[in-house]
Amino acid sequence: MNPVPVYSGQLPPYDAAHYNAARQNLVKTAELIIPPRSGATFTVPAKNFFRIISIEGPQVGDLNLWNAHDISERFFSGKTRALHATHVTTGDRLWSTLPHLRPLATITHDTLSWYGFDEDGAGVHDVIGTRCDPYTNFLLHGTHYDYCCHSNLTRALAAEKNWTFAEAEPHIHDVLNVFMCTGFTGAKHQYFMKASPVRPGDYLEFCAEIDLLAALSTCPGGDCSTTHSSDSAPCFPLKVETFAPA
Repeated sequence: MNPVPVYSGQLPPYDAAHYNAARQNLVKTAELIIPPRSGATFTVPAKNFFRIISIEGPQVGDLNLWNAHDISERFFSGKTRALHATHVTTGDRLWSTLPHLRPLATITHDTLSWYGFDEDGAGVHDVIGTRCDPYTNFLLHGTHYDYCCHSNLTRALAAEKNWTFAEAEPHIHDVLNVFMCTGFTGAKHQYFMKASPVRPGDYLEFCAEIDLLAALSTCPGGDCSTTHSSDSAPCFPLKVETFAPA
């Protein structure tokens, strides 16, 4: 028997004309540079836009999203993957956790949409991987490294909320891997990564569907072509810009 999609119903269609019209006359409201191997938070009001931008070199970013007024509602990468695909692009939505299950943000422009899927089956902007973290790194390598994306995101949220690390950590969740190029191996279907095609000037743009609190980590893996969870990979900053409709 032929396989069938797990979710075969119809999602609300992406209204490209609406979003394209809204993004024609955007007014920049804020700008943030996130240094390498670091993390920061930012807020985006509903119906405003934000961009994650490559500015100096190939760099992957790990993104968390929460309802700005109730962070128990947060990005649900697994459901986003099930409703859309393993990798997301223009027109896809980032869905929130149950019982809310609503779009937190919609992707409105992707300068890497040309990449598609390559000969290895890899694509960009994945909702497969969870985020690099110190616990898995210690499990596999027996070493301590405290600038993994999990730790960077936790410190950023703790600073935003004036919480301790322990208070913030349970709210960190599986990410959107912005600019990361990944897939599954043919033989064992193992998750793999390869060099990101992102270059300075590339960006991923979103429209916030509700008031958002966001956190972004500049992954210690850099372009994630060889390794992560160490200081060995070349890393670069990422820029976040937020915009209001004119």
